[in-house]
Amino acid sequence: MAISVIVPAYNEAGRIGAVLEPILASALVDEIIVVDDGSEDATADEAGRFPVRVIRLPENRGKASALDAGVSVAKNDVFLFLDADLVGLRTEHVDQLIRAYVDGDLDMAVGVFSDGRRNTDLAQKINPYASGQRVLPRRLWERAKENVHEMNFGIEIALSRLAAREGWRKEYVKLAGVTHVLKEEKRGLAKGLLDRFQMYGDMIKWLFKRV
Repeated sequence: MAISVIVPAYNEAGRIGAVLEPILASALVDEIIVVDDGSEDATADEAGRFPVRVIRLPENRGKASALDAGVSVAKNDVFLFLDADLVGLRTEHVDQLIRAYVDGDLDMAVGVFSDGRRNTDLAQKINPYASGQRVLPRRLWERAKENVHEMNFGIEIALSRLAAREGWRKEYVKLAGVTHVLKEEKRGLAKGLLDRFQMYGDMIKWLFKRV
């Protein structure tokens, strides 16, 4: 099965390379697309040093729109979404997610952090529905992406809710040793907290929105 990996990225220079390297080493990956979501740093230039396709959006449109931009140019019909700020990602994690999807004949495989950092482990244990690490087919993305320009970080909640409502076959896959860089670490305490509250706002909005 041919898999397109889509990595949405916003101001991830200095971090995105550590995510792309293990993806490139996977024999199960056919295509890698990095969507630079209007970054103000060298994210696109750094990604461009790797043998991947880089899509540059002229302005920051939000995570859901960045994912959809990647989907729109992907040559395959099955996607692995991976965040650009992951820490501890290894090729075995990439393969683990893909194999869970293929071998389990799933509609969606969702990766959750385990044994990475206490706070991110706990957050995903409480709310695995918000994970950005997912494998799913184009047909189900098309089902979930209505109003994609409004979703931003609500896309994961929208996918999870639709999966529950329609009875998708899904599996949660533990990604041992994986975590991510906190927004407060990337952007400073004040800006990071503001971004975090906006992210939670998107999630809450789509938690209660009819889908």
